[in-house]
Amino acid sequence: QVHLVESGGGLVQPGGSLILSCAASGSIFSIDVMGWYRQAPGKERELVADISTVGLIKYGDSVKGRFTTSRDNAKNTVNLEMNSLKPEDAAFYYCYAEVADIATMRFRNYWGQGTQVTISS
Repeated sequence: QVHLVESGGGLVQPGGSLILSCAASGSIFSIDVMGWYRQAPGKERELVADISTVGLIKYGDSVKGRFTTSRDNAKNTVNLEMNSLKPEDAAFYYCYAEVADIATMRFRNYWGQGTQVTISS
């Protein structure tokens, strides 16, 4: 079994910063892409950022220039540094990873439970 656990969500003022972290654990054979999606009430889940094993990064248009993602392949972790936060960034943020588990060695997507980010003054 593979588990993803996020941390770092919370309440922040507009213009503030927050760092989210996600750690993958369990029967991991290999991890390909890791990243973040978010979903606000009444809206579809959207890509925030993802990063490949070799460091290729993709950002959602609404966060480019403000958010930065990074990963530590040795620790199976991915971070999301969020700066210049806006009210519209408020959402549940979900970590995901394309993981091949030891039992099957087949890649599939795993998701964390989500962490809430609230933007309010």
